[in-house]
Amino acid sequence: MKALILKDYRKFEYTEVPVPELRNSRDVLVRIQAASICGSDVHGMDGSTGRRKPPIIMGHEASGIIETCGADVRGFKPGDRVTFDSTEYCGECFFCRRGEVNLCENRLVLGVSCDEYRRDGTFADFVVVPDRILYRVPDELDFVSAAMTEPLSVAVHAATITPLAVNDSVVVVGAGLIGLLLLQVVRASCSGTIIALDLDKGRLEMAKRFGADFVFDAADPASPSAVKELTKGRGADRGFEAVGAGAPIALAIACIRKGASLTLIGNASPKIELSLQAVVTRQLSILGSCAIAGEYEQSLDLMRRGKVDVRALVSAVAPLAEGAAWFDRLYARESGLLKVVLEPGS
Repeated sequence: MKALILKDYRKFEYTEVPVPELRNSRDVLVRIQAASICGSDVHGMDGSTGRRKPPIIMGHEASGIIETCGADVRGFKPGDRVTFDSTEYCGECFFCRRGEVNLCENRLVLGVSCDEYRRDGTFADFVVVPDRILYRVPDELDFVSAAMTEPLSVAVHAATITPLAVNDSVVVVGAGLIGLLLLQVVRASCSGTIIALDLDKGRLEMAKRFGADFVFDAADPASPSAVKELTKGRGADRGFEAVGAGAPIALAIACIRKGASLTLIGNASPKIELSLQAVVTRQLSILGSCAIAGEYEQSLDLMRRGKVDVRALVSAVAPLAEGAAWFDRLYARESGLLKVVLEPGS
């Protein structure tokens, strides 16, 4: 099969590799039809995260068709259109037995190579995954949309763990892909005022299109005051931060009311400086949102019913053979480029 391999940091090779073999009787071989490039792949390709150590076939957001099933696979068959979780969980540890599969003690993330493990991913013709992380793709969805189920599920998980009431006011800091998906998820479940902040004017325009009632420049010192004016002088009831850096987290804290919650999704920076006094004296709840814990069916249904538009966030669909060039463009932060989906065999 053909695969796009990260041979060295910032160096890709599109080449022939063996088709992966089933590891046990509950595995399936999936022929990849669409695989989208995640920001973590772009950040990881230069070695800065320590989670994409070459050589590795990256990629964990994908959809495809089942080619082969292990002897004990139930509920799926060759020819089924599927997508799958980015995380392989064991199903047996303390956290898995509680349904917290995203916190599995033995978790493996597709397309990741780090000190603990190496797991080839989806930038290839085929990938092998266990049947327990498979989800059937509705007939109404194409493969490109289905490949976006993973990032949408990240947003759905963040909303799910947040104590979000029907008429809560919400502030979202960061209108990148996850932020724009989150805005749509929140709008589908909440009737309160939704406010987005970002540095990029183009993304703020997209935020208005995808559910934000008001948008503000994250660099403007007056933005927190503007948010408070829209929320009865108190600040938003719920905050989400989808960047993962000190400045946007501080901005989110400044935009929420006393007793509010702030859900952190981004993790671009391993460490930040946090105003402990602001958190304690204003009795804020800080929630960390990690990956996905079974939200795939909700995400697929949101797309199927038209509640979330993922195709509008796809900047380009290109052959996997051209993947290296698209990685370079994303790494250079090309203006207007948000999400790229690669198609093997095209």
